[in-house]
Amino acid sequence: MLNKFISATQNISPELRKIIGNIGWLFGDRILRMGAGLIVGAWVARYLQPQQFGLFNYAGAYVALFTIISSLGLDQIVVRDIVRDPECKDETMGTALALRIFGGIATVIITAATVFAFNRDSQLTTILATIMAVATIFNAFNTIEFWFQAQVKSKYTVIAKNTAFFLATLLRVVLIQMQAPLVAFAWAMVVESILGAIGLIIAYKAKRQSLLEWRVSWQRAKVLLRESWALILSGFAIMVYVRIDQIMLGQLVGDKVVGFYSVAAKISELWYFIASAIVGSVTPSIVKAREESRTLYYNKLQKLFNMMAVITFGLAIVMIFLSKPLIVLLFGQEYAPASSMLSIYIWSAVFGFFGWAKSIWIIAESRATYALITTCCGAVMNIGLNFWLIPIYGGNGAAIATVVSYAFTDYVLCFIYPPARQLAWIMTRALTFNYFTFKNLW
Repeated sequence: MLNKFISATQNISPELRKIIGNIGWLFGDRILRMGAGLIVGAWVARYLQPQQFGLFNYAGAYVALFTIISSLGLDQIVVRDIVRDPECKDETMGTALALRIFGGIATVIITAATVFAFNRDSQLTTILATIMAVATIFNAFNTIEFWFQAQVKSKYTVIAKNTAFFLATLLRVVLIQMQAPLVAFAWAMVVESILGAIGLIIAYKAKRQSLLEWRVSWQRAKVLLRESWALILSGFAIMVYVRIDQIMLGQLVGDKVVGFYSVAAKISELWYFIASAIVGSVTPSIVKAREESRTLYYNKLQKLFNMMAVITFGLAIVMIFLSKPLIVLLFGQEYAPASSMLSIYIWSAVFGFFGWAKSIWIIAESRATYALITTCCGAVMNIGLNFWLIPIYGGNGAAIATVVSYAFTDYVLCFIYPPARQLAWIMTRALTFNYFTFKNLW
């Protein structure tokens, strides 16, 4: 048995070894973050209590809504361009950094203005949201991470960002012990962002690379923005149907229910690190496969979606049985109402993971306009469902709206758009665990 295992591992291709190693580092990063973040996050939630915790997440939902302005939808485009044209790496990354810094500044201004307009009677909400938005300026240095992704060497960014995360986590513990006010926890997010930027710069220099060699090309900026504009709007639409539920709950029901719902969303979305790690590691391989063979390309996509389906179904089934004891154990009895919301919300992960995997196809096929249209449709559906279901079912209604809109956007609409139909059948095969082949329908 041992000899067979050793023989099998020796037959693994160097490319697959590299991908598995990269995923391992990313998994280790997210698992450490998930464990420490969940424990300290639960501690913060207990300290703040549902009312203040709900207000904190309500303000954070506005920031999340406009975060796409700071990233400008450049992430996978930059990785793709570095893979395709490594000689232009310094110009691509320098231009992306400049664009993201301007985007971060714009995010602060737009967030502050929007929150003030909709919450004139709550100055604290505006202050919280504005402080949190400042972190997006320093997140521009995440551009460095794109080079490591293109090289499939994520362990260096894992070390850098984990160091920043643990220092910021320690800061939150200190704030709890000091019985600090709510605003202090917003500043902790900014500190983490600054530390993360410093860590990435150090990691980049450790690989004998220099930011001083980066160049800003406004001609290159136009090319990047011309391709990413649809992804920016698409990303905004995504954040609308990811975070609008918390904003609408705050407006229609109150901060306390937002606190319950935030706990359910936090536990459900914790697992997205798996999708992020897998997609970040396999993107270069799948993009290259498309240049070699369409058959190889779609075979790799099928394997990716199969993996996503198995992981998410397992998570959802387990969470149905563990939702209440898990929430009470971590957050306390006062957060028990969040358990029913979690049992529903967790099913959105199935289609959320599919959305992550589909993003590779969108970038490789240059279907940004399709992504924009589908996510806008999903956002409109989510808003409509929230208006209908929240007054009737409260937080459970918002969870139902999230699951339905995710399924509609990331799966159902693929059948309607002919170029995406083959991808839709790949998803169907994954959802049915390949019990049906659907070969005649391709």
